[in-house]
Amino acid sequence: MKEIKIQENDASQRLDKFLKKLFVNASLSLIYKLNRKNKIKINGKVVDNSYKLEKDDIIKIFISDEEYGTLSKKNELVQIEISSKLDKKDILYEDKNLLIINKNPWINVHPWDHKTKEVSLIEQVQDYLWNQLNSLTFKPSLVHRIDRDTSGTVLIAKNKLSLDFLTKELREHKIDKYYLAICFWIPDKSEWTIKAKLERIENANKEDKVQVSEKWQEAITKYKVLETFKKEDLEFSVIECKIETWRMHQIRVHLAHIWYPIVWDDKYWDKKINSHLKRKFWISRQLLHAQILSFTHPVKKIKVTHKARLKEDMERFLDSKD
Repeated sequence: MKEIKIQENDASQRLDKFLKKLFVNASLSLIYKLNRKNKIKINGKVVDNSYKLEKDDIIKIFISDEEYGTLSKKNELVQIEISSKLDKKDILYEDKNLLIINKNPWINVHPWDHKTKEVSLIEQVQDYLWNQLNSLTFKPSLVHRIDRDTSGTVLIAKNKLSLDFLTKELREHKIDKYYLAICFWIPDKSEWTIKAKLERIENANKEDKVQVSEKWQEAITKYKVLETFKKEDLEFSVIECKIETWRMHQIRVHLAHIWYPIVWDDKYWDKKINSHLKRKFWISRQLLHAQILSFTHPVKKIKVTHKARLKEDMERFLDSKD
């Protein structure tokens, strides 16, 4: 018999969902069978699979230790090489509820492909917080994502209460996020709102993964030109973008759509110009940075704002202006 006391991070979820996360090698039908045969009791009683767990509930599971070990697996941490560990200088803010990272480019925020050996940002975070992972079913989780080659602020919830609050805030458009983009050419209007609907193309190969499509999802980007300059006889603009909706590749597609594409965006702009800039200025990713994140703290219930400094490649490009 195995006895489990429910902690805060494991509460507020259905019994069957909790057991499915706990017993990663078990089917739902097996979990239902265990409950049907009275092998699972909460606070001494047999309950329905839809029962919502509460903090301090005691779950007793009447199976052998061997069977328990077969159905579940240990909460193993990802073994990360020293060179791939989270750099503490990239931590913008941390308390017992939140972690905010100034993400480097060329790293996925979440494991993208089980075949790759690349370490994702969330794996780095879980490695960094290894001694705080005391939940059976919850691990520090991303509140939102940014592209692999985009740098800047990423918000991570360290407990379920914070994750639930912040994801709700995100759905209700109460989290403000400002990006800094270095773009080709100088827009006619110094401030504008782009309202072009976007369609995500599933299994896209040669075509763009996200395209403007009037029949699809609403997408709104507000931009402001902060600075303009010339380099190599080309005109560039430093543009601040505030996203009202959080669509995949939204800023990249919107700026390319109005003909002010982000420098070295190899998916949505001219590869020949990109190659020239790579040779001349060592640029090898789209110059887009999630600079400012403003949101209500899930526990303190006060508005907080955090700003991430530019990464070295964007600073170098700006410092080399004509």
